[in-house]
This record gives sequence, C-alpha cells and structure tokens, in this order.
Amino acid sequence: MKIQTREALQQLRAAAQATIDNYSCRILVCAGTGCIATGSQKIYDKMVDIARDYPNVTVEFKPHDADAHPIGIKRTGCQGICELGPLVRIQKGDKVIQLVRVKEEDCQEVFERCVLGDEVLDHHTYCQNGKFYPKPEEIPFMAKQTRIALENCGKLDAESLEEYIAAGGFQALEKALFEMQPSDVVDTVDAAELRGRGGGGYPAGRKWKQVMRQKETTRYVVCNGDEGDPGAFMDGSVMEGDPFRLIEGMMLAAYAVSSKDGYIYVRAEYPNSVARLSHAIARLEEVGLLGDNILGTDFSFRLHINRGAGAFVCGEGSALTASIEGNRGMPRVKPPRTVEKGLWEKPTVLNNVETFANVPMIILRGADWYRSIGTAGSPGTKTFSLTGSIENTGLIEVPMGTTLREIIFDIGGGLKDGATFKAVQIGGPSGGCLTEEHLDVPLDFDSVKKYGAIVGSGGLVVMDEHTCMVEVARFFMSFTQRESCGKCVPCREGTKRMLEILEKIVAGEGELEDLDRLEELAEMVKSMALCGLGKSAPLPVLSTLKTFRDEYVEHIVDHKCRAKVCTAMRHYRINPEFCKGCGKCAKNCPVGAITGQRKECYHIDTNLCIKCDACRDNCAFDAIYVDA
Repeated sequence: MKIQTREALQQLRAAAQATIDNYSCRILVCAGTGCIATGSQKIYDKMVDIARDYPNVTVEFKPHDADAHPIGIKRTGCQGICELGPLVRIQKGDKVIQLVRVKEEDCQEVFERCVLGDEVLDHHTYCQNGKFYPKPEEIPFMAKQTRIALENCGKLDAESLEEYIAAGGFQALEKALFEMQPSDVVDTVDAAELRGRGGGGYPAGRKWKQVMRQKETTRYVVCNGDEGDPGAFMDGSVMEGDPFRLIEGMMLAAYAVSSKDGYIYVRAEYPNSVARLSHAIARLEEVGLLGDNILGTDFSFRLHINRGAGAFVCGEGSALTASIEGNRGMPRVKPPRTVEKGLWEKPTVLNNVETFANVPMIILRGADWYRSIGTAGSPGTKTFSLTGSIENTGLIEVPMGTTLREIIFDIGGGLKDGATFKAVQIGGPSGGCLTEEHLDVPLDFDSVKKYGAIVGSGGLVVMDEHTCMVEVARFFMSFTQRESCGKCVPCREGTKRMLEILEKIVAGEGELEDLDRLEELAEMVKSMALCGLGKSAPLPVLSTLKTFRDEYVEHIVDHKCRAKVCTAMRHYRINPEFCKGCGKCAKNCPVGAITGQRKECYHIDTNLCIKCDACRDNCAFDAIYVDA
C-alpha cells in the first residue's frame, strides 16, 4: 500500500496502534548484536515454536476468536543491560517486565509462567543489593537515564515500519513538510543548539546553514556510521535498533537543505546494522515514504548504503566522502570544508548517527524543550557505551553534564568485585584518561577539554587498580599508529616513533629521557597532523603522562609494573607454604626454568623464565604468583 498523503499516514498510524493494542501479550526478544552473540535468535525461534503448540495462541495478530490470545513475538534493538543478556521483555498492555540471562532451555518456563500466566521469575529478574527490579524503568541502570536517540530501542520491533509509525514515527516529517519551511527546520535545529555527537561537537544547525548558503543546488546528506573506536557501539545500536528514526532524521536534514540524495556510511563490522537499514530503506521505498513526491509534496529523497572496509580514518569526514566516491579513504587539506565541497565536490551535510537520531524529537517538541535537557553549552543527551571493569556494562543515554560518578557508580553499579576505581578512558583512542579527581566533573563537550580529554563518540572504558596506564597508552597508540592512513608525516612517522618509545618502556628498557621525547612528539603530532584523528591520537599518551607519570618512572627506574601487567617486568615465584612438590609446573615449563624434587618446594630460575604463564595455568594449589 502506498502512503501518498498525510491523511494516509495518519490512518496507518491509527491502524498500527490498534493492532498493537489488540495483542494480549508481546514477547520482546533483544536482537542487538550483543544478545545475538549470546543466543537471542535461538530464544526467538524457540518462543515461536512453543507458541505454535498452543491451539488458542495466535503468534501474529489477525482476526481471531474471542477465546484466542494474540501474542506478538518481536525482535527489538538493544535493551541496554548488555552484561545480563540475552534479554527478553514481556509486555501486557502498559505492564512490562524485564527478564535477564534467558537461555533457550528457559523459554518453556517463561512462556507458561510469564506469558500465559502473570508470574515474575526472580531467577530471571535484575537484582541489586538483594532487591529485585522486575520493571525495566525501575532498574537502577535504566531509571537514571534520559533516552531520546535510544527511546525506541528495546521497545519496538526493529524491522517494523508500522510499529515505528504507531510510536509517533514520521510525525516530525509530517510537521516539517506541511507546517514548516526548510529554513524553519534549520532554524529550529540551530536554536536547539544540537551539537554533533560524532566527537567534535560542532553545532549541527550552523553546519546546515552553511550548506544552505552555497550557490550549488546539488547537495547531499551523509550519515557517518563508521563507528571505529574500540569498545564503542552506540551508533551501531541505533542503526540496528531504530533504523527508521535515523532515516527520518536524515530526511528532515534533506528537506532543510534541499537535498535529493543521502548516503549512510556503515562500517564493515556492522552486518546487523546494514541488514536492518537495507530492510528499512526497501520498506520505505515500497510504501512511498522514500522516493519521489513524498506524502504528495514536492520533496523527493533517496537513500543509499555504503559499507566501509574497516579503516578507522574513514570516520573523518573528508576521508569518508572519498571512500563513498570509490577512492582511497584519506583526509584532505581544508579548506574547502565538507559543507562547501563534500561528496563529489558538492555541498554536504555530514553528521553521525546519534546526531540525526535527535532531530525528529527536536522538530516535534521544539528547541526550548531540547535546551531544557543537559547543560547551557551542551544541550540534550549523550549516548555512551559503558565497558571495562564495571558491574553493569551496556548502552546508556544520559543528559549532557551528568558526572562520571553518577555514570560509574549509580548507573554502572560500581566496579567489579569491589575493586578500586583508577581511571576511565573517554573518547576512545582519540580521547584521554580521567581519574578520581574528575569523578564530579560534568561530562559535556567543553568541560572535559579542560582536562586533556574529549567526549568523542561516547566510549567509556572503566579501569581499576589492576590496569597499567603505560600499557593503556601503548595499546591506544598501537591502534592509532596501525590505523594511520599515512598521508601526513606528523601522524605517519610521529605515532610510529611514539609507539616505539612506549614499547621500549613496557619492555623494561626505557630511559628517563624517553619521557621528554614522548611528550615532545605528542605535542608535535597534536599540533601538526592533517586531520582531527591525527591531532587527537596523542591524547591518551599526554593525559596518562600528566596524571600517571609516576607509573612511567617506575617502569623505567625500578623496572616495576605495579599492576603486574607488563610481561617483561613480571617475576614468577613459588610460595613454599602452598607448594606440594607435585612437579606439574616443571613438567609444563617449555624452557626448563623450574627445578626441584618431588614433595619439596620447587624453584623458578628467573633468568631462564620466559613468562609464558604455563606454570600458573597448571598449578592446582595456587602456589605460583607474580611479583612485580
């Protein structure tokens, strides 16, 4: 059925809502990448099979007998609490319960007791400090969030256009096409002070205005879905969990700047996102919400998907557009900027997934509503992927200005096993480390810059006392050096020299003079690299040098790694109180570094030891320990 008028869209919305209201129950199975990896597709299939065994159960709603129980079994986007997946929600009208750690073998019990009955299963309920939280909105991890970009994730069938429309989807597009001029849309986004969520924080409205002012009438809208930061999965979760919202945001941008074509650039490692977006685009084309004369207006727009080849540098705007054009993804000298000469040298609006996902709600509710959330300089919310040494890893969205303390301890539940907080890496390999003294600093674009870090795309990696900060710096420098496109000398050679120094230090061969060289190189790369990725590459090194310089000195002077992470500085010992003299460690040592007699304490020759950890792996009595 083609949707060719505003009235037809409103009628579909009413019909879709009526269908949802007629379900006696909806089983919402998380089909985010994390839950799929732990078996949620098997859970979905099992639920469908179980439902077919009940003659009075209709799996999908259709005309039915009064005695039948129409049950919708749906695959949603990420439900947030990734640590506790696979996740399933049971929805009966306004009542929703959240089930955690559901396995395929649990499906029969869940169906009989929760779907057909009204029980709450404690063993599948989120529990914190002895208290059970069956409702998702009451779970501490979820209760303290404010969701805009992620509003629908976990609540709707991610592939259903009808469910998105029933939830208010395309109301913003309706409003724009029939009640606003293109300039009104731009002015609203500009007044909302929406800043780009891809890392730089550049005002989206200002960018759109710059495109509007160009004389060239052929213009493009491009979405940066090339989320390459280690540990980041925010944009991927929006693309696979609410693809129609992203597309609506891009359509609003296209209407605002008079663009007829858009491109979504998705990293190759996101096949689920590509599949969901491809389905969404095909569905919208089928009903006429993408293509020519949308809703009977003069607005026409088409969308295309481009898959990246895994290059981190293609997250940079000019490298991304070069890749779409079929060229090697490398940044170019600016000016001209993308708003002037972007894709095929035409004016281009380039924003990331989260930025576009915010636009529909801004158009619907207005700039004042959006500015009421967050801080004066950074309105709205920000999504973060919360990972590392923390009790509750997962996907969160909080108002800008929320502190690290609130995120780590209130939402994240504190550090694993009661460990001591040491630092958090924010902004991925282009970011920096914040420490305990920064726990109460508001997280927004401007505040964190004062401490040598950036919000970036939103990756948060929490670290405890068992983390070596020198190794953290080496890891991120290894990543950025490997991903350098090689176009400019400061990044190509500077990051290589920095990595060599860091590897020398973690190998126990560093000199104090290396710290000055490292700092000098970092400042040089930061100030002279061609693109933003190169300029931010040294930030993890600079921030750890500033805050954890004593660890660098320990590595160099004392040949000691206090976290016992750096292999070269490990010294394996055998505790005579625990050693039973079984000789198993000696038998498994590949270099014969362990000697002794049966039923007596064995000894490790540290000069021969290659620190392979085989002895510890094979000791049944925990007699072997690492002495840094």
